[in-house]
Amino acid sequence: MRDFKLKNISFSYQNSDKLVLDDISTEINSGEFVCVLGKSGCGKSTLLKLLAGLNFPTKGELFFEDVIIKSASLDRGVVFQDYGLFPWMTAGENIVLALKERFKEKKKSELKEIAIESLRKVGLDSKVYNTLPKHLSGGMQQRVAIAQVLSVNPKVLLMDEPFGALDAVTRAKLQDLTLELWNKSEVKKTVVFITHDIDEAIYLANRVIVLGQSPSNIICDKKIDASEKVNREELFTNEKMITLRNDLIQIINKDISEKNVE
Repeated sequence: MRDFKLKNISFSYQNSDKLVLDDISTEINSGEFVCVLGKSGCGKSTLLKLLAGLNFPTKGELFFEDVIIKSASLDRGVVFQDYGLFPWMTAGENIVLALKERFKEKKKSELKEIAIESLRKVGLDSKVYNTLPKHLSGGMQQRVAIAQVLSVNPKVLLMDEPFGALDAVTRAKLQDLTLELWNKSEVKKTVVFITHDIDEAIYLANRVIVLGQSPSNIICDKKIDASEKVNREELFTNEKMITLRNDLIQIINKDISEKNVE
């Protein structure tokens, strides 16, 4: 069963005749963990915003569950790189704000219980509920942002370079957390994860889509079989992963060279 269908999607910003995305067609199936990979500025985040219903195609049609996307939806949760938390609200209040939209009939005490449980799922103590974002590390803020999205139980998780601003150790921990949450779900959520890091894409995804230089289209679409997945320790020693990494590097570099992008 597919979640998304992209049919000849092109996009340019208002009052601009410069295409960012050009004639993209693909489908994303339910339960896939898709990493969209490409050089900075190639339109990856723009594509994610289209999937989220925050922007709309200039040309073509974009479907979610076979219905044309006309707006944002709680069924498509978004985690941004900048956390997206209101600084004047505690971590718990940020989560409850989202929960109020999903569960309008529930009492405040019930929403608080859901928020605390969501924090626990991402490895945070219940005390974080009453903590302002400025008193949390970047990694903890990103955990809160993930908890906020997961709390409303979206069908799809859209992640826009969520760990790009974090240090290497924290980034690895949150990569592992994301995989753990995805793997242990009885019904796997569909995840679309934006990154420019080839190793991150290989480690997380069971499918890697590579966008070429702007105006972008898909220059590679590679599925990674479950039997080929490796743990973090084997990521740089496994022969198949080394070959895949080199192939992706060559594809990206060839596209840059052909388009003469600096």
